[in-house]
Parts: sequence; structure tokens; C-alpha cells
Amino acid sequence: MALPVAIIGASHKPQRYAYKAQVMLMEYKHSVFPVSGNGREILGVQGYSSVRDIEHPIDTVTLYLNAQLHERIKQDVLQLKPRRIIFNPGTESTQLMSFYQSHGIETLEACTLVMLRTDQFE
Repeated sequence: MALPVAIIGASHKPQRYAYKAQVMLMEYKHSVFPVSGNGREILGVQGYSSVRDIEHPIDTVTLYLNAQLHERIKQDVLQLKPRRIIFNPGTESTQLMSFYQSHGIETLEACTLVMLRTDQFE
């Protein structure tokens, strides 16, 4: 089942894990919404400079943004009303996880790439 996924901290640099995640999410036929500071198109997909600009329902948020920067946008992420948020390696934050959990959002400390390859993403 294809899911709409917001990639927060998206990158146009092929060596970055956020870029690799977008490639793999697209391979698995998920709809991606890359969010980066510059909002540029990535891999032919419209980019967003803010999660506030996404007007499509989002099932999953996958994070590639450190906790300090994430803290600044947590209310915007909350407004997306995702089913779950994946805290990829390097993005972990018990405070932010607790914040989202208190609003009924599932949180996972996991790697999107591994989840996809091991059929745990759905």
C-alpha cells in the first residue's frame, strides 16, 4: 500500500540518507513530500520549504533533522496529523517523542531505509 510520506530534512545530495530514503520510498511507490530549507524540487518531486505548505494528508513523517531544529517546527509537524513519525539515527529526542505521543501520534526510533528493506514500513 502506497503511503504519503513527508521527508523532513530532505536533501538533493545523493550521499545524504534523506536523499537515499526518498529514492527508496519512490521505488516502493510511496508518495513523497520532501521538506528542506530551500524547498527545491528533489528527484523530480515538488519540494517544500515548510511543512505548513503541504496540503495533502500525510501518513508518515520521516525525520532527517536534528532535535534542535526540529524543536522549532514541532507545532507545524503536529498540524500534519501524521499517523507516525520515524526518528532516523541522529534525530532521536525523548522530549519530542513524548510530545508527539501525548498527541496520539506513534513514534519510532528506526531507520526508514531498513524498515523499507525488511518490509516493516507499512
